[in-house]
Formats: sequence, structure tokens, C-alpha cells
Amino acid sequence: MAGRINDEDVKAVRNAVPIDAVVSEYLQLRNAGGGNLKGLCPFHDEKSPSFTVSPSKGLYHCFGCQEGGDTLDFVMKVDHLSFSEAVERLAAQAGITLRYEEGGYGRASQQGERTRLVEAHRVAARFYVEQLEGPEAEVGRRFLAERGFDQEAAAHFGVGYAPAGWDHLVRFLRGKGFSDKEMVLSGLAQESRNGRPIDRFRGRLLWPIRDITGEVVGFGARRLRDDDNGPKYLNTPETAIYHKSQVLYGIDLAKREIAKAGRAVVVEGYTDVMACHLAGVTGAIATCGTSFGGDHVKILRRLLMDNSRSEVVFTFDGDAAGQKAALRAFEDDQKFAARTSIAITPGGMDPCELRLAKGDEAVRELVEGRTLLFEFAIRSAVEQHDLDTAEGRSAALEEAAPIVARIKDTAIQHEHAVRLAGLLGILDTQFVVRRVGQLARWARERGGRPGGGGARDGGPEGGPRGGQRQRGGQPYADGGGAYGGGGAYGKGAPGGGFGGGPALNLRSPAHRVERELLKLALQRPELVAPAFDAYGADEFTAPPYAVLRQAVEAAGGVTAADDDFLTRVRDAAPDDTVRTLITELAVEAPRVSRQPDELYAGEQLVAVRLAAVNARIVELEGSALRMEARRDYEGSAPVRAQLWELQQYGRGLREKGAAAL
Repeated sequence: MAGRINDEDVKAVRNAVPIDAVVSEYLQLRNAGGGNLKGLCPFHDEKSPSFTVSPSKGLYHCFGCQEGGDTLDFVMKVDHLSFSEAVERLAAQAGITLRYEEGGYGRASQQGERTRLVEAHRVAARFYVEQLEGPEAEVGRRFLAERGFDQEAAAHFGVGYAPAGWDHLVRFLRGKGFSDKEMVLSGLAQESRNGRPIDRFRGRLLWPIRDITGEVVGFGARRLRDDDNGPKYLNTPETAIYHKSQVLYGIDLAKREIAKAGRAVVVEGYTDVMACHLAGVTGAIATCGTSFGGDHVKILRRLLMDNSRSEVVFTFDGDAAGQKAALRAFEDDQKFAARTSIAITPGGMDPCELRLAKGDEAVRELVEGRTLLFEFAIRSAVEQHDLDTAEGRSAALEEAAPIVARIKDTAIQHEHAVRLAGLLGILDTQFVVRRVGQLARWARERGGRPGGGGARDGGPEGGPRGGQRQRGGQPYADGGGAYGGGGAYGKGAPGGGFGGGPALNLRSPAHRVERELLKLALQRPELVAPAFDAYGADEFTAPPYAVLRQAVEAAGGVTAADDDFLTRVRDAAPDDTVRTLITELAVEAPRVSRQPDELYAGEQLVAVRLAAVNARIVELEGSALRMEARRDYEGSAPVRAQLWELQQYGRGLREKGAAAL
């Protein structure tokens, strides 16, 4: 069992790796103002970016799905790691040697399983690269050379060679301290008939498959010899770190270009990715032994930021199989805000063959000469029918019209409806335009695709419907969102860190100002110290805010705030729900347009205190009146005295502001 990582080392890891640097490995971040950054959330599908990162606080929070936390929380969530595995990964990035409470400096046996599997792949990748230089690998080097790849190209992509023997890698990994179980779990080895592990890849050329952060998580192996009876390509099986539907080959090399240029080029194979990159199309990526699907869409959407000016270009062979694959890709078109296009390679050549035959310029021209995917889909639908007959034209219309109706831009949709009428030879253009418009309207009404078969319970991605609101990543502007009436903190909310209470309604001035004061306490504690520490939890009328106030007090209060203040507050939270709220308020921008200062902080302090004073005045007045109705003037006298003091205090707050606190 792994020893506990030293607390000081955990703190050092948190401080050493900036959260924006880590998050940027997975999605594109843009300036959101106030020192914060914003991007599309990696944890749920969304149209507008609501995932906020605060580099100065070392925290992130999604205003759409409420996920949030620090750098370690992000790595744990996005890569499905345990706490220790996340610490180990970031420590490796930062060059920090970890100490374990039960045995000094970290040993292999103390590392988490996922970390061990990733390390095994890293070691294996180096082993395979070294083997490519040996005499046995001549067949592999010849394969690369015949496709236009020299030694430098092979090194850039980490291409290697697996020796033909049964256990070359197994013996090498044993020598590096890896167990037989770890080798089998990683997919690098498989059990033989006698139960002993043998190499999975033998006598093949290998491409390392890396995740978006650059970690090797699997391999793709190409058959080289005629006596190899295995499949042409053999990939790593599904493991704890490798899921073929969730990885894109070349994404680690292409991600910066994709984000910068706003264009991703999807090709079909490893050599196609290599050819494109070497030809200058450095945003090229490929799937790994599976068709392009929903999880791949999510990866690209986070990099492209769903900018309508961005683009995804699919390249396919011009044969029937390639056209079929292109039409499958069109099924995912609505999941992109980006334009989707198709580049059909001439003569059935793939990009690798095209580069070899006609040079780098031909590959670049292939991508530049792309066609919008819906245009290709329309033509493909029309060409399947006999347009010389009325029946054929009618059938073609019914198949192509739903495709036109799916075009996002209504102006372009109308233009292509007119064009479809011309393609079909239907003289009544308006009839075709009306049919397309009707299908588009029906699709909007039922939230599905034109022509039926769509997602009937929501939009194409099952997104928000009806009264669910989300505006530019600020879902609370009109009292909606998770905390705006009936959300996680609504009446009787299960699992809350407090008793039942009224739903938190941000249209309430009291709740808005309490939220603002707590934001300042978490983000700029020096502005509200020491006055804030004198405020009681009962001065916060929203139940979640009262619990948060208690967490601040348990963390030592704002007066004692230091670099670890936010961490202490989050640790003091009674549950994950409150912890999420703390993270949310720590990164949410203040309501004021200017930089918060002492004057602004004083206004919030006064507003919260004045609201509490007024509420107490109302309560005391009611008490005094009830006593006097019973003629209990002796009992009401001290109540009236207290009431007078509060009224004077309230008057002082209104007249002098923060000076009266």
C-alpha cells in the first residue's frame, strides 16, 4: 500500500505548477477580464465557455456544471486519477522529488497504478526508438523511407520498432522494476498459454499514441512481414490509461496550431498525420483504430473554443468507403459550432501517398481546396437517385432537404435550398425553399434533427432547453443557475452542509451583496479585514453563505489570510457542495466594473451589516409590540432600549458608512 505523501511536498507541487499551464494542456483559454481566463468546460458539453480559471488564486470553476477546485483537483478529474497519482504527475512535471511518510523518498512500489502504467509506456517508447536503429529493424526503416520519412521525421514522431522475439520488452521492463502484472495491465504484454507474459507487439513498426498532455498511453503497430498473420494494424487494447475513442493521434503536436489557427485537419492514419505535419499542415490528427466519434468531437471543441470562424477539415479517399466515412462524419456536424469541411484526395490517394507522388505543396492544396461538408452530403444524397423521373426527383428531395435544413446559418440555408432546386431540376424553387424551411422549423420545435431521428429530448447535444439559462458563462445573471432558485441550495437540498432554508435567489439584493462580500473575503481579504471577522454567520441570510462564513472563520479569518488561505477555507468546508461554492466565489468576477478597492469593500460591509441591523430592528419591534399588547411594559423596556441603540447604529452606518462599523 502506498505511503502518504508528505504535506509539505504536496504544497510545493501545488505552488510549482501554475493552474493555467496545466489546464491549457487540455483546452484553449482566453482572457475573461479581471485576471481570469475562460474556456469550454472539459467536464460537460456547452455552447458558450463558462469554465473559468483564476491563475492568481490557483483555482478553476465551471459556472455550467459547478465543477471546481485547484490544480490537483483538475488533474484528478480530467484524467481520472487518485490524489496521489495527480501529485506524482505534477511533481514529475515540476522536477520535485516526493517524500512518503512511510518510507522516505518515493519508490516504484509507492506510486499509483496509473502513474506506473504511464511510466511503463514512457520506458517502452524509449526502448522501441532504440530498437529502430538495430539491424533487425532495417525492414521498418525501409518502410518509412519508401513513404518519404527520414530518420529525423521518425525521431520527431517517436516512431520505434518492436523486436520479433517473444519477450524482449518484457525482460527489459522487468529490469526497470516493472512487475508482470503491470506489464499486462498496461497492454504492453499479454499472457501466453502457459500464463507467462510475452510482448504484445513483435516484429512491427510502432507509433506512440500520446494523450493531449504528451504522455504516451498506447501504441499503434504496423505489420511489416508477410509471415505475420496478425492484422495490418494492431493497437493497444483498452486499459486504465488508453481508450481509443478518447484519444487522437498527433493531438499533442497539433494542439497549439489547432488553437492558434482555429483549424483541425482529421486524417485517417499515422503516416497521413506525419505527411501532413511535414508538409506544413501541422494541425493534422487521426483517430486510433476507430471511427471519428463524439468523444473526439469534445477534444476538438475545447481547442477550437466553438468559434464560428474555426473549422474542422476531414480528409477521405475518393472511393466508396471514403465517401461513406465522410457522411458518417457529417452526422457529428451539429456538434461543432465550427464549420466542417471535406477534402477528397485525388485518385484515391491518402495524404501520405499524395505527398510522395506530388510533394508537400499538393498536401497543402488538398486542405486549402476543401468543400463544405454539407455541400458534399447534399451532392451525395442527390446522386443516389434517378433525376430523370418525377419519382426520383421526389425521393432525392426528401433525402437532401433534411441535410439543407441542418445548415446553421439561415442565409446559407436559403441559398442552398435554391441550389438544391437547381440540382434536382425542380422549376418551382419556392416549393423546395418552403420544404426546407418546414423541416428546419419542425426540428427547432422538437429539438431534434430535420427529418426525424434526432435527439427529441433536447438539442443535438442534449443541451439546455426551456427555462434553463446560461449567458456567456454567467448563469446567475437573472437568478438562474445552480444556486438561483431550486438549485443545489434550494429547500431541502440533500447533502447540503446546512439545514433546509429558502432557495438562494440572486435577484434578492440581500443575497447579491452577501455574495459580493464573500467574494471579496476570498479574493481580496485585505480589503475587508479586520471588520469581516467580526461578522457573525447569522448576518448572512442565505444558508450556503452562512456556512461559507463559518468556513472562513475556521480557516483563521481574513485577518490571518496568507498564501494558503483559500486552501484552508476549502479544507474547512463541511462537504463538496460548500467546497464547490467556495471555489466558485474565489474565481467569479466582482460585480463592479472597476478594480475593487477599500471604498467598494466598505460599501459591501456596510450593506450586509445594515441589512442584518434592519432585520433585527423588525424582529425587536415585533417583540416589543407583543409584550405591550399584554401590558408587559417592564419586559418591553429593555427591548425598546436595545431597539433604540440599533436604530442609532443603523443611522450611523447610513451616514458615515464603513467608519461606523
